[in-house]
This record gives sequence, structure tokens and C-alpha cells, in this order.
Amino acid sequence: MTFSWKRMSAILIKDYKDFSRNMAVSVVIFMPPLLAAFYGRIGVESLDAYYMIFNMTFAMVGAFVQSCLIAEEKEKNTLRGLMLSPANTAEILSGKSLLSFILTMVVIVVSAFLSDYYPQNIFVITLSFIISALFYIALGTLVGLFAKSVMEASVYVLPVIGIFTFGSFIAVFADKYPVLKAANYMPNAQLIEIATAVETGAGFGDVLSNLVVILAWVVVFAVLTIAIYRKRMVD
Repeated sequence: MTFSWKRMSAILIKDYKDFSRNMAVSVVIFMPPLLAAFYGRIGVESLDAYYMIFNMTFAMVGAFVQSCLIAEEKEKNTLRGLMLSPANTAEILSGKSLLSFILTMVVIVVSAFLSDYYPQNIFVITLSFIISALFYIALGTLVGLFAKSVMEASVYVLPVIGIFTFGSFIAVFADKYPVLKAANYMPNAQLIEIATAVETGAGFGDVLSNLVVILAWVVVFAVLTIAIYRKRMVD
């Protein structure tokens, strides 16, 4: 079956209407820009502060919004209708993810502007943001597939928000607890490493290994998401 942009666009439009009507979910997109504006006005210029906002955006907009959109479909029993429609898996998952991706990137750009963050290498940082957004959306989709309602998804995604917003600070205790060194390979920590390297003049080749690590997370969670989605289709 060929990929239909028309079917994917129809799913995107439907998601936008559902999202705009659900204030409990849509309000989260304003939190990172407000924090960014606050940081910008008080003159915060720390990479850790900037990327706490960006990682919060990925977790709250990418993962949270995505999980709620999927869970809402399940709660209304419309996801099963999508599964039984002519749309294939790629069209459904792409359509269901596109709104979260667009919102995430828009909030990232607005937050960067409000906090006065201007990276040395915009290409590398943009690429790392795009790959990171794909990971969080895949994670949000997975959470949404396990949740039975929007409320349940909101609870399930709370650890995701906490871990991926503040998880990079775990590395501070790595010397005392060596097992915590694994936190350095989390996508949020890799993103900060990329940003730090870019500020010292690093190019694409210098951060390629970090991008590959984040991309590996994307592949793993994308495979898990597709597997769980197809399992739901035959349940």
C-alpha cells in the first residue's frame, strides 16, 4: 500500500481540533516559553539552564502531548477505527505524531528566542533537536498505547518529564555511584554534550557519535512502538 499524504493530513487536522479543545493538555505548551522568558529577563546564560528548558519542552510537549493524543483516541475508542481504516501503520503513526513534532519545534524556537540562546552552529543544534524530538514522540506514543485514558497517560508520563528534564543532573553523583554513569548516555545528557561541544567550536563530525546515540534511542523506541501498535491491532 502506498503512503497517502492526504490520509496523514486528515489525521493531523483531526488531532489539531482535539488538541485545541482540550485545555488541560494544550496549556502545557506555554510553560517552557514562560520559563524561558523569565530566564531571559534575569540574564541566565548557562547551558544547563537553557537545556533544562529544552529538555522540559521535549518531555512536556513531545512526550506528554503525544501520549495524551494517543490515549484520547483509545478512550474514545476511535483508535480502533483508525486501525481498521484504509490508512496503514505509517500513515497513522506519522499523522498522529506530526502535530506533536510541529508543536515541539515551535516551542523550542520560541523558548530559544525568549531565553536569548543563539548556538554557535545552528545546523548541528537543529539536527540534534529534530532527532531528539523523534525520540520523545516515539516514547510518548508508547506511553499512550499502554494508557487507557488521558488521565492515566498524564500519570504515566510524569516520570518521563522528571527523568528527562532533570535527569542530566544525575551525572553529578556518578563519581560516588558509578552505575549512574549510564545516565550520560540518555538523550537529554547527549543533547547537553552536543551543545557544550558546539560552544567550543565543534562541528558535525565532532558530535556525530552523540547524534548516533540519540538516533539509536529513536530506533529502539520506534521499533517498540510499532510492535505494540501492531499487537493492539490484532487484540
